[in-house]
Amino acid sequence: MPEFRLERRAAAPAWATALAAPASALLAIAAASILFVALGYPAGPTLHAFFVEPFETLNGVSELALKASPLILIALGLVACFRANVWNIGADGQFTVGALCAGAVALAFGDAGSPAALPLMVAGGIAGGAAWAAIPAVLRTRCNASEILVSLMLTYVAGLLLTAMVFGPLRDPQGYGIPQSRMFADDEALPVLFGGTRITLGTAIGLLLPLAGAFWLRRSVAGFAIRAFGASPAAARFAGFSEPRTVWLVLLLSGGLAGLAGCFEVAGPIGQLIPAVSPGYGFTAIIVAFLGRLDPIGIIPAGLLVALSYVGGDLAQVGVGLPRAATGIVQGMLLLFPLASEFFVRYRLRRIVASPVVSAQVVPT
Repeated sequence: MPEFRLERRAAAPAWATALAAPASALLAIAAASILFVALGYPAGPTLHAFFVEPFETLNGVSELALKASPLILIALGLVACFRANVWNIGADGQFTVGALCAGAVALAFGDAGSPAALPLMVAGGIAGGAAWAAIPAVLRTRCNASEILVSLMLTYVAGLLLTAMVFGPLRDPQGYGIPQSRMFADDEALPVLFGGTRITLGTAIGLLLPLAGAFWLRRSVAGFAIRAFGASPAAARFAGFSEPRTVWLVLLLSGGLAGLAGCFEVAGPIGQLIPAVSPGYGFTAIIVAFLGRLDPIGIIPAGLLVALSYVGGDLAQVGVGLPRAATGIVQGMLLLFPLASEFFVRYRLRRIVASPVVSAQVVPT
């Protein structure tokens, strides 16, 4: 029986690199079509609802941008972490704490609001997310604890903290006992950029900030240190870069961006604090980061693609009756096929050819 082994290519072929993205997209669409047919839904109308219908109306395009913005913001911070081999899995908790801190600032101004409220909410959201990310940073640098486990467990603590606050001191006293805060005042809400849509200033910032992030990561000394630790930690330490300082930098940056996304969410489409402000943005942003090949520019189309699966999934549920669980499967396909294509661009299967066995002959003396 023939045997094979994986072998890293000396250089990725140009044709394979060029074909990887379109091939993975076609494979994902084909696999999604098979899934829809297996579930008893027509492939054509379901694919149309998933991937085409969101672009047919202005409202669909605006909802696409609105959904992609927090994913891209969080993924931008995760790119910095993952490029430095720091595995922040708790961005969803940092998003939640950022939203909580921003909401607490807004509620502190009372029903009338204030022109100073929104800038302070932004500062509070960034500070809250960064402070929550500082916990795994200090445990990683001082106690050599795994930032994967610490940041992940803190996500559930953040959710419980938000629930306790909206059930307790931040609950609207005139809300008939419903666990939610009052609606934020006009001064505490992000300005809407286009009438008839929900696109806010925060949406635009989320879509454009990766451009500045790409410049910083590629041109700054700190960005070079991040890339150096990702490529070779030993060489980065030999070059004089501080590993604890880099860990602190990327975790605070990632937490701050996640907290900023949380602030934009409660000051934008939600408009108040509720027990669950995140539908899992922090975990989905991990998909966006890897789908964008850990590149700040690449996460923009990746975030839009994942947002398309959210918006298209909702439209498919309404128009075709597709189960909600199928949306998650399609999102998994959108990650699986690009990663698989990238893997086979860098590696190849080589057949192991057995060497012929030469039998030794005994010559009589």
